[in-house]
Amino acid sequence: MYQNSQQSITVTEATKKMERYCAYQERCHKDIEDKLNTMKLIPEAKEKIILHLLQHNFLNEERFSQSFARGKFRIKKWGKQRIVRELKYRKISAYNIKTALKEISEKDYLETFHELAERKFVTIKELDQNKKRKKLTDYLLYRGWETNLVYEKVKELIPY
Repeated sequence: MYQNSQQSITVTEATKKMERYCAYQERCHKDIEDKLNTMKLIPEAKEKIILHLLQHNFLNEERFSQSFARGKFRIKKWGKQRIVRELKYRKISAYNIKTALKEISEKDYLETFHELAERKFVTIKELDQNKKRKKLTDYLLYRGWETNLVYEKVKELIPY
């Protein structure tokens, strides 16, 4: 039941809502807890709903982390460091993070990195080579690519 509210929702209704929420896309525990907090349920009801979602496989952290890593890499072209940072923010275990990173093949990873760096390099209209170097470096580091890869690529594209 809702705590101190005029509008009430039963645990069954909240459970159905959360099932639909999880079925729509993969979710992690943090997403579920945040959503349940907006429903202002009592702690016992939240626990009961989370347990139900786990038992019926609506909530699976390993599946979430793998899907998250694949999606952010393929769609947003994030590097492994950014993916790890975002998964840690969502309180995903080190084991699941490691499993998630296995979803990205080394060959695809490097191809994507080089393609992204070269595409960004062409779009930077800066004439000053040092500023151009900094813009490209900042862009790639923000996206979570490893520093050694970034510095090698920047040196290759904008030699000193």
